Amino acid sequence: MTAQLPRLVLAGTNSGCGKTTATCAILQALVNRGCSVAAAKCGPDYIDPMFHSRIIGAKSSNLDPFFFDDNTLRYLLAENSRGCELAVIEGVMGYYDGLGLTSTRASTFALAQKTESPVVLVVNARGAALSVLAAIQGFLQFQPESRICGVILNGCTAMSYGALAAELERQYPVKACGYLPRLPDCALESRHLGLVTAQEVSDLKEKMQRLARAAEQTLDFDALMEIAKSAPPLSFAPPELPKPGVPVRIGVARDKAFCFFYEDSLALLRRLGAELVDFSPLEDETLPENLQGLYLPGGYPELYAEALSQNKSMRESVRKAVTGGLPCIAECGGFMYLTEAIGGFPMAGALKGVCFDTGKLTRFGYVTLTAQKDNLLCRAGETIPAHEFHHWDAEHPGEDFRAEKPSGRSWPCTHASKTLYAGFPHFHFYANPSFAVRFLDACRKESCHAERPQAHGD
Repeated sequence: MTAQLPRLVLAGTNSGCGKTTATCAILQALVNRGCSVAAAKCGPDYIDPMFHSRIIGAKSSNLDPFFFDDNTLRYLLAENSRGCELAVIEGVMGYYDGLGLTSTRASTFALAQKTESPVVLVVNARGAALSVLAAIQGFLQFQPESRICGVILNGCTAMSYGALAAELERQYPVKACGYLPRLPDCALESRHLGLVTAQEVSDLKEKMQRLARAAEQTLDFDALMEIAKSAPPLSFAPPELPKPGVPVRIGVARDKAFCFFYEDSLALLRRLGAELVDFSPLEDETLPENLQGLYLPGGYPELYAEALSQNKSMRESVRKAVTGGLPCIAECGGFMYLTEAIGGFPMAGALKGVCFDTGKLTRFGYVTLTAQKDNLLCRAGETIPAHEFHHWDAEHPGEDFRAEKPSGRSWPCTHASKTLYAGFPHFHFYANPSFAVRFLDACRKESCHAERPQAHGD
């Protein structure tokens, strides 16, 4: 199949160069113009897609070259951009920065190559003049086919932009797409915390409007659209999936403490026959009724540990469900909730041990998970790419999977049984859809068990 999809990647020279600010400014300005725009984030990050959708109002998703094969990348890009006029993909780190220090694997560059997307490079031009062009030349020439078609000068001034833009276009086959002036009051360093309260969300939305107004004055949207429209048709094959099975009800924890989702993962569960029922471990007294499965995602349980602990009836409801054999996936924060305590506050207690703050990132980055035994999601020896990002650790993080980094370093992780996956690594169902199929199969077995009449005298 093919899709005619105007698209562009907003890449950066390095982390902190302003690509997130530029992406938000462009997305908000396009939304304000009435453009139906899809957004995507390169990599496993949960925060930026949440920010794109909740604050800016652009449909957003993740495109991860480590998680997905080439076809799945293109399929998800096309699927999540269906009906949209344009797709804007925000890069991660520096454009060529991939796994390790010397590889472009899983980089923004790799994503641009695999999706055949043109690239606009965001360059920090503050405090420099002609040297900016030297940096741009290096990015253009570092790879034989860089795909860089345009440049945005971040932190530039109106006085210097005209001369730099003219020289840039004279020397190199790229388009100067404008600049963004310094806007200190629109800094986004703590944007994830702004998703917590209604007032903070309101403040962030006003920041986005200020960014959009600045972008309308200093960015060349005609040039950006021209670059996006230069993208070739997107070719892909829909994934081969089994037909939806008997419907099952799966409870999904979703509130301020549990908010790290891959929406495409949830969509895949629905496609395979799941009815997803949201509940709040913070606010609700017990689990929803008639569940055949449970999904506890990551998030910020450590920030709400006291409130989670005070909700004793929910903790007991979850403990009984999990120890009673209800099929359950619990990732990172969800796993922490199943332990005995987080930072001294009692939790569900379905798993032994407590969680504690290490004060630093622990086992951070991409890993490949290999099952050490048959379990809820897969058979022994089967694998799935995953990611860890957490400052907290657990006394008993599990040993039923083995996590291996691309460098070769590995360690045991995760509690797994016929009815449970609980550990720090996050994964995406589209990285290996068979994991989703097995989860729902287990939920259907639970459904049959729950509906089976008890024998007289039981």
